[in-house]
Amino acid sequence: MNCFQTLSDYSFRSLGYGERLLPKADITLCEQFVLIGSGMIWNIYFALLALLFGFFFSTILALGKNSKSSMLNVPSRTFIFIFRGSPLFIQFFFAYELFVILPKLGFDLNLGFLTITVETRWLTKAWLGALIVLFFNTSAYAAEIFYGALRAVSIKDIESADAFGLTGTKKFKRIIWPTMLRLAWPSYTNEAIFLFHATSLVFFTGFPAWQQKGDAIYYASYFADKTFNPFIPYPIVGLYFILMTLIVIGLFGLINKKLNKHLSPNERSKLRIKLKLIR
Repeated sequence: MNCFQTLSDYSFRSLGYGERLLPKADITLCEQFVLIGSGMIWNIYFALLALLFGFFFSTILALGKNSKSSMLNVPSRTFIFIFRGSPLFIQFFFAYELFVILPKLGFDLNLGFLTITVETRWLTKAWLGALIVLFFNTSAYAAEIFYGALRAVSIKDIESADAFGLTGTKKFKRIIWPTMLRLAWPSYTNEAIFLFHATSLVFFTGFPAWQQKGDAIYYASYFADKTFNPFIPYPIVGLYFILMTLIVIGLFGLINKKLNKHLSPNERSKLRIKLKLIR
């Protein structure tokens, strides 16, 4: 089988398209690159959705933690403390056991005029259950980053907004939130990189791959078992993650420039990437 045929057969195998049988003998380097690359689709899926939804939820948590109201402050601080204080790996296992306890067929949601059956069995699948854990985890870390940036917003900027008659939502939307993002963005970029790396933990948790639609580590582990040589598939995974990290740095760097475009070159905050080995 040539490499072009391998691309045709296995490029979207992790999504359920193409050849279903995995190569078992005479495994080529091309097959390993293609199938592990196919599995990276799931790692990108986990990272993108967790970051997308986590970005907005973390902003809410940061505002809640900064609020003077105990009804907002206490729940926000508790949520952030729990998910920052416990290891991500433990969160995966605890969430899986919790989701298994829920009724397998779902539960009825009575709206008075209509009863809706909510399915819960999908929560034990990696594509949803693991995504929820990653979403909560990154929301907690990003919320702490945004909270620190929120506290660092210059009082002069706020006083200037008051002087122009901006109050409430307008002041937050035009002054506080953009300034908070500008101050937090370099640190938030590091969190985005770490979250992408953290998606590799999904394979080692209790969440099974639905219909064998596994991520990059799923295929790397398969090739390591079949070839008895882990020094080829796992470096391939590392290479893919390095490439994706460079893409994240590039995209977040462009956003950082946009956030700082109104400042002079000396005042602009630059991205300083600090890769974490562990939370």
